[in-house]
Amino acid sequence: MKTPYRILTLIFILIAGLPASGQKLPANYGNIPDELVAYDRYMKAYKYHFLEPMKFYGAGREKLPPTNLTEVRIGFLGPLEGSIIQDLGKQMLQGSILAIEEANKKGGYKGTPFKLMIHNDVGLWGAAANEVVKMDDEGVWAWLGTIDDINSHVGIRATLKLEIPNVNTGDPDPTFTETNIPWVVRTIPDDRQSSYVLVDQIFNKDKHNRVAVIRANNRYGRVGTLHFNRSATRIGFPIIIEERFGDGETDFTAQIERVKKTSPDAILVWGNAKESALILKQLRELGMNQPVYGSDRMVNEIFLKTAGDLAEGIITTCQYNPESNDPKFRAFKENYTKRFGQDPDVFAAHAYDGMNVIIEAIKKAGLNRALIRDVLTDLKTFQGYQGVTGPIVFDGSWNNIRPIYLAKVSNGKFHFSPAPKWEKENVIYKKARMAYQ
Repeated sequence: MKTPYRILTLIFILIAGLPASGQKLPANYGNIPDELVAYDRYMKAYKYHFLEPMKFYGAGREKLPPTNLTEVRIGFLGPLEGSIIQDLGKQMLQGSILAIEEANKKGGYKGTPFKLMIHNDVGLWGAAANEVVKMDDEGVWAWLGTIDDINSHVGIRATLKLEIPNVNTGDPDPTFTETNIPWVVRTIPDDRQSSYVLVDQIFNKDKHNRVAVIRANNRYGRVGTLHFNRSATRIGFPIIIEERFGDGETDFTAQIERVKKTSPDAILVWGNAKESALILKQLRELGMNQPVYGSDRMVNEIFLKTAGDLAEGIITTCQYNPESNDPKFRAFKENYTKRFGQDPDVFAAHAYDGMNVIIEAIKKAGLNRALIRDVLTDLKTFQGYQGVTGPIVFDGSWNNIRPIYLAKVSNGKFHFSPAPKWEKENVIYKKARMAYQ
């Protein structure tokens, strides 16, 4: 009599739209608003990808844990020296250190202390893979990192070959988890969501229709703005010009002059904090007073100090709420500030959560990489896990798709509010739909 019941269960799962893990599938992959699904007004896709988690069928779960360890090693890879984003890497390291220290005060792993094996992401092609190989030699059970998009991609190719679990807490590249590597999870929401929120704010809420983009000439800028550009086009407002700048550049006159000739009514800047602030200042110096929007890396003291009063009214996004009154977050912020003498940023907070996820997985699975991987990627274990940055809501590619926040500068500081959801029948969409039909 068991077989009919199993068949009925499977039928129920199919009808309810639920996978066997019990996780409710999102309506669209990557939280894509209905209005922005490609070709959705014409026909439905024959197949949707990245909805079901990749399985790992390899060996390794049978390996017995070592019995003579004096420390349980966890790897860290981040830009600490020789990188334009080393201030972000420092925050990520400090968040990881705090999580390790707190875990050791609670007894570590069955009385054995955790130890962080620190590696520098120098930003050179292939170097990240070499650091992951070194971690393998050190005997780490999992590793956390990194931030740079290209190096993150390179690092997880090595982690696939070496079969070391990886938790990424800093790379927002939408394609990162689409590699379908079953040893990798990401706990920071990606730039896909930031793009959708900015499109909604710029075109639907603020009623702009001629938008120029000035972005970093690297993967962070290219992939970060990809879904913004596509989504703007789908609702009838393609970007009128896209200008690029290099890391460390300080004179943006040529790019701004070209943008000025197109007469935009709003400008999106996508890059690191310092360059974004300098672009804002030079836009104003050259007489361009249009509203300016930005990427999440603007949410940084460097941006506020460099831009000064010109930062007032700037709107961007943030992957969590740094003004949260959640007791867990407030305790983390107080402990972090006391330990390191500065407020935590988005990379510190997500690294703290990510390291705690690794620690919890090790405690639950034991000292076996394959079993740790099983716990990290099991949607039942960490689905809804409440960290200091908010919940983990994994999709089928182990990408955290929890809602993000809008950030707006007022009185010299960023203030945060939940990003509004798209409305199916907003006015802008109606106009665009009529134009396309």
